[in-house]
Amino acid sequence: MKLWIWSSMLLLGCLGFAQQKESANSSIQVTGKLIDQSTEAPLEFATVSFLSTDDSVPPQGGVTDLNGNYKFNISPGTYNVRWEYITFKSIVRNNVTLTSDKDFGVMMMELDVAELDAAVVIAEKTTVDIRLDKKIYNIGKDLTVRGGSASDVLDNVPSVSVDVEGNVALRGNDNVTILIDGRPSALVGFNGAEALRQIPADAIEKVEVITSPSARYDAEGTAGILNIILRKQRLQGFNGSVQLDAGYNPQAGISLNGNYRTDSWNFFTNTGLRYRERPGNASSSTEYFSSNAQNDFVDEERNFDRIGRNLFTSLGAEYFIDEQSSIVGNVVFRLGNDDDLNTNVIDRFDENRNLNEQTIRTEQEGEDEEDIQFSLDYQNDLDDNGQKLKASLQYSTSIEEELANILERETTQNEINDVERSLSKEDERNALLQVDYELPVGEDEQWEAGYRGSYRDISNSFFLEERLVFPDGPLVPDAGLNNTFNYDELVNAFYGQYGREINKFSFLAGLRYEYTNVDISQATTNIVDEKNYGSLFPTLNLGYELQQGENITLGYNRRVRRPRGRFLNPFPSRSSESNVFQGNVDLDPTFTHALDMGYLRRWKKITLSTSVYYNQSDENWEFIQEELQDANGDPILTDNGDPIIRRFPVNLSTQYRLGYEFTLTYRPFKWWTINSDFNLFRNETDGDFNNQSFDFVNVSYFARLNQKFDLPAGIDFQARVNYRGASEDAQRTQNGIATVNLAASKDLFGDKATISMNVSDLFNSRRRESTTVTPQFISDSSFQWRERQINMSFIYRFNQKKSRERGERGDDDDFEFQG
Repeated sequence: MKLWIWSSMLLLGCLGFAQQKESANSSIQVTGKLIDQSTEAPLEFATVSFLSTDDSVPPQGGVTDLNGNYKFNISPGTYNVRWEYITFKSIVRNNVTLTSDKDFGVMMMELDVAELDAAVVIAEKTTVDIRLDKKIYNIGKDLTVRGGSASDVLDNVPSVSVDVEGNVALRGNDNVTILIDGRPSALVGFNGAEALRQIPADAIEKVEVITSPSARYDAEGTAGILNIILRKQRLQGFNGSVQLDAGYNPQAGISLNGNYRTDSWNFFTNTGLRYRERPGNASSSTEYFSSNAQNDFVDEERNFDRIGRNLFTSLGAEYFIDEQSSIVGNVVFRLGNDDDLNTNVIDRFDENRNLNEQTIRTEQEGEDEEDIQFSLDYQNDLDDNGQKLKASLQYSTSIEEELANILERETTQNEINDVERSLSKEDERNALLQVDYELPVGEDEQWEAGYRGSYRDISNSFFLEERLVFPDGPLVPDAGLNNTFNYDELVNAFYGQYGREINKFSFLAGLRYEYTNVDISQATTNIVDEKNYGSLFPTLNLGYELQQGENITLGYNRRVRRPRGRFLNPFPSRSSESNVFQGNVDLDPTFTHALDMGYLRRWKKITLSTSVYYNQSDENWEFIQEELQDANGDPILTDNGDPIIRRFPVNLSTQYRLGYEFTLTYRPFKWWTINSDFNLFRNETDGDFNNQSFDFVNVSYFARLNQKFDLPAGIDFQARVNYRGASEDAQRTQNGIATVNLAASKDLFGDKATISMNVSDLFNSRRRESTTVTPQFISDSSFQWRERQINMSFIYRFNQKKSRERGERGDDDDFEFQG
């Protein structure tokens, strides 16, 4: 608790000192705006410098905001003034005497063709852009994710962590909404962890981390929103890049990112084909306390040999109807084919640790996936004052089929004692219609309203048959496990919000209403369930600019977590014969109140962002582990005498989450860049289940340090260290995990090509180690989803050094709260 008090006092102290300093100095205010001469697009983060002719006066100035505007205070005097922006010709005015407030008006900057030809294309840079309402991670030349997946990219994004199974968390909270190009997608539908591993890293342009979403965004996701933006080049003419990847554990890939742009049309694609082998391993040691258990101790060793083949392509076209409007059509297609071999060696012991039995269980699994997404986006800048109309239509499908053959052999007698075959199919369909209207009122005021309708249909089928008579008996269906589960969801949402800037104070207030219709049906039991509910979701974001480049913010929003798919399906699925997962059809949504207070400060070489956040979640889900029992209260055993452990979700508790976040970007020298972030959070849960208390308090953290060095001979070197602290809940404790990634690259052929190498998990240490304690058993386990990997990449760029024509429409000109 002392840490929270100290952090808050430090934050408030810094703000008070800044205000005192500002009021103590007599100053004048200078304002203006910078735009691109050819496109009239605003130039954000351009530098405005006031260099006094008096050597005793230090340099003054700042950078433009997202709309190209600048406004800051300087001391009266005579200055040489410079307006500068990368790849544009600088504007210089010497001996300008300023004694009162000065508005330099709108200034147009011209592209510097010579500098542009020598510069690396802007989309190739890697930056962490920290803004008041979100953090934007531009992938660019991030060497450590070359040849990787979207999961690898997210694991390097500030505030985000990815565990060893690929589950994504934001500030330690795993209920995060993941969008593709600003919309929900079947690409990350019912199995987000696995789906993210199938999207190649080189298909991603940037990731937006939105921790305090406005009313415009869907209320789903109590932690916030991660928006993955796929690459869509808009450079004039024909240009792009080809990337080749090869590595160990064996992997290979080829991808093309390109576009062809005319005055009226832009065609773009990002297409890749990959082959990857991903070995992994797991182990566990369990002690059972049941009096009628045949085995008191069970040890398991598992090895995973996975082979994955993946085709990913995004094809699109943009038509510029006129200077104010455009329409974009896009098709994203993903095809996956996996072959996995899982080997499980199980040793069973009596109470004196004498071996009762050893079995070897092998599972051969084939998996086919097919995802396709169609989208159509229309935008019209209705006038020159910023009035806009946007409309989006999307339809997507995702199909996943798994066929597994399981054989278990008892080694002592060398005989087969279990034969199974399972077939599972998951089918998801999504449809979305969204309309947004923006109406500015002057330069500092804006209204916005919109509608969004989304439909989701999820079907999950599972069929298992097993041999009951050995050695040659037929395979018999298991009626207790076979089932088809259907989930239909329709959400209609309306929102309105109002934003205004008053001098240095800004606010954005909104209200969103969502009405949810849910239908659940089970084919085997003919059970039909329906849930309908409406909810209001208010949002409020406040900000105050202490001085140019220094801001404080305060945000509030209410959000929801809806149960779907496997969390509701009451028919069990199993990862092994003695471990099953079972959904809960009575699971209700979790509603969360979220509060966030942030501070942002930019210096010439440093950008600092820090925040304190608090969440209260009612009807929070917790996952319970317990032995399955019969009507007499005795444990249900497998054929080998092992108690069957069930894991399932319940609306257990109210959860209180308090956290502190620190993000720093520092460039001490031109050849050295440092990005780091730190998250410390405390969870308190209060709840009971089956007369057992599940109250607990968990304090944990994660930290990330990324350093990039520009070495002699044109070599770039990058090192990234991740550490995830130990954690616990009511039943399980988990050890900390440290991971180190290294990478290096060099440009070739006059910067037209780049060769790079990276090592993921250098010390092969990304392994989850945990202990689970219940009244029925104690289990120690270890799990490593993917072992250390080495990858080499070669990228060749063609015709990418072109002049920019139009700016991108609709990506960064939203009236999201900027302060």
